[in-house]
Amino acid sequence: MPSLADKLKSLGVKTADALPPPPKPDSHTIESVIAGSFISFPKGGETFVAEQTYDSSYLHGTFPLLSSFPLSFISQWANDARIAEMPIHKFAFLDTETSGVSGGTGTLAFLVGAARFVEGQLVLKQFFLRDPSEEPAMLEALIHFLAPCEGLVTFNGKAFDAPLLVTRYSLHRIPVPFKDYAHIDLLPLARRLWRDRLPSRALKYLEEHVLGFTRTSEEVPGYEIPWLYFDYLRSGDARPLGGVFYHNAMDVVAMAALLGHVSELLADPYNGRVEHGLDFIALGKLYEDLGHWDEAARLFERGLEIGLEEADFGVAVKRLSSLQKKRGDLDQAVRLWEEAAGKGHIYAHIELAKYYEHKLRDVKASIRWARSARRGGGAGGPCRGTSANTG
Repeated sequence: MPSLADKLKSLGVKTADALPPPPKPDSHTIESVIAGSFISFPKGGETFVAEQTYDSSYLHGTFPLLSSFPLSFISQWANDARIAEMPIHKFAFLDTETSGVSGGTGTLAFLVGAARFVEGQLVLKQFFLRDPSEEPAMLEALIHFLAPCEGLVTFNGKAFDAPLLVTRYSLHRIPVPFKDYAHIDLLPLARRLWRDRLPSRALKYLEEHVLGFTRTSEEVPGYEIPWLYFDYLRSGDARPLGGVFYHNAMDVVAMAALLGHVSELLADPYNGRVEHGLDFIALGKLYEDLGHWDEAARLFERGLEIGLEEADFGVAVKRLSSLQKKRGDLDQAVRLWEEAAGKGHIYAHIELAKYYEHKLRDVKASIRWARSARRGGGAGGPCRGTSANTG
C-alpha cells in the first residue's frame, strides 16, 4: 500500500525531503562587523554591546573631551540647581538611532549610544537590537550602564530620545532608569549661542564649525539610518551598519566635547575662545535674560568693539541701549542711541525723543527727534553738526 508521502508525490506535492534546503543565514552578522560582546539576562534574553574608550589625550577637533566642566551657568540656564552640584562623571551622554523620526509606540530605538566618564576616560557603550524581540535585554543592559549616573546630556533629547525610551520601558513594564535625572539638552542652548551666526545648529554642523571636527567617509546621513536597519532585518547582512555605529558614536562623543566647550565659554567668555562679535552678542543676550546685567553689558560692548555687519550692529546697539536704560545708566544709553541714530536706525530717534521729553523736559528737542523718526531716521539725526542738547 503506497504511503502518504508517495500519494502526495503522485499528486505533485513536494514533501519535506524533496524541498530544497533552507538558505544559510548570512555570514555577515553584527559581531563579525562590529567588535563587541553579548550580555544575557534571565528574563530578557541577550543583547549585543559594543564598547570604545577615549582617553584624556583624545581631541575632538581642537577640543579635549576632558575639561573642567564648570556647570554653574548651565545650571542657571536649565533652571536645575542639581546640575551645578554634580561632578561630570555623574552625567551620561546619550543618543539613539531609531526606526523612524515620528516617535510613538511603533518606533524602536534599535541602537542606543551612552557614554560616561570613568577614571578620566570617556567610556562609550552602544546597545544594539539584532532583533526587536531582544528589546527587553537591551533596555536592561542600559539600566546597568546608567546606574551610577544622576544626569543626562543629550542633543534634542528632551523632545525625542528621552520620551522615546520612556515609551519603550513603559511598554515592557521596566522601570525607567533616568526618570528623576537632571537633564542638559544641548540643542536649545546651541540655538541661543549660534543661531545669529551659523546657518545650522545641527550637531554635525557644530562639530565642523565650532569644534573643528570633520567626520570620516564612514559617516552615513541620518535620514538613511532607519532604512539601513530595515534592510538588515530582512537580509541579516550587518555590513552597512558599520556607518550607523560610527554616526552614533560621533554624536555621543561630540556632545561631550561640546558640553566641555560651552561650559568653559560661559564661565569665562574672555579666554580667547570667542572670536566673533555675534557670539559675544549672543552671550550678552543670554546673560541679560538670566539677570546678569553688568556682565551682559560688558559682553555687548565687546561684540561692538570687534565689529558687526550693519544689520547686526543695529540689533546689538538696541539691545545694549535698552539694557543700559534698565541699569539706570542713561548717559551710556543716550550715547548709544545717538550713535545708532547717526546710522539711520529709527528706534534710536524714538528713544531720544522720549528721553528729551520725559527726562530733560526739552520739548523742542523731543519734537525734532520725533520728526526725524517720521522722516525715516536720516543719518546724522535732526540737527546735523550740532548737539540736540542745544535746543
